[in-house]
Amino acid sequence: MTQGQDSGTAFAQRLAQVADRVEAILAAWLSDDPAPAEIARPARLMAAMRHGALGGGKRLRPFLTVEAAGLFDVARDAAVPAGAAIECLHCYSLVHDDLPAMDDDDLRRGRPTVHRAYDEATAILAGDALLTLALEKLAAESHPDPAIRAALVAGLARAGGLGGMVGGQMLDLEAEGRYGEPVREAGRTRTLQAMKTGALLAFSAEAGAILGGADLAARAAVAAYGRALGAAFQIADDILDRTTDAATLGKATAKDAGKGKATLVDLLGMEAAIAERDRLAGEAVSALARFGARADLLREAARFTASRRN
Repeated sequence: MTQGQDSGTAFAQRLAQVADRVEAILAAWLSDDPAPAEIARPARLMAAMRHGALGGGKRLRPFLTVEAAGLFDVARDAAVPAGAAIECLHCYSLVHDDLPAMDDDDLRRGRPTVHRAYDEATAILAGDALLTLALEKLAAESHPDPAIRAALVAGLARAGGLGGMVGGQMLDLEAEGRYGEPVREAGRTRTLQAMKTGALLAFSAEAGAILGGADLAARAAVAAYGRALGAAFQIADDILDRTTDAATLGKATAKDAGKGKATLVDLLGMEAAIAERDRLAGEAVSALARFGARADLLREAARFTASRRN
């Protein structure tokens, strides 16, 4: 077995380990029993939240948090709660993205979307509750130091908010022509993808540096890694949308083309989009040079992002 295969196997094992830990934490957070200071937890709402958050997904975002924190000697178990909170917010975004008013999807992770399994009002409330739960848990359980907890909450809110995921979704709606002519321009597409998808992936890695009390230079290196990985991830997703069937991907394919919305695959061509994806993955790898072999699994995550099949 080659060194590349060794690192790929180690990455897959670590990714699965983190996913298992995150699943357990999310399941505990989403139990039917009210937490202290809560009055009640409506059963239908809890079931919809569990449908949206449990039993699927690679949990790449918490993996990035855990591994980035490890660069600064933070124990894996100590970093997992912050990663789980980030994943909780990510799951909210999927529930809301799938709504009829947004991307109008019927399938997510090979199962009916939350608004299909329950109803649209329940899905909206489930997303709202996952978002606020993510911020609550990050504020209360992510680190003993209140300054670090505050930095994490601020960073997650920024990545998920108007200058990040939410703003990116608005640009995405504009791009498909909801409010005028569809936008077909590479720079605009890169901006919306950096916001809608890339901001949370970038923060997932940076959160590990925050947990570890990294200095500004080290934190900037981790953030640069996260930004490049996030951009590569979205291009890879666009390529898969054109080359993979729904059963393999676990969600509907060819959606953007059906709405007349241009991706970088359309704007650059498939060959150039693949080259851009690979360039960005290489940029992510290079950003971690200062960390030596300790960052090998994060480098492998960048390679996985470029080569994934679902």
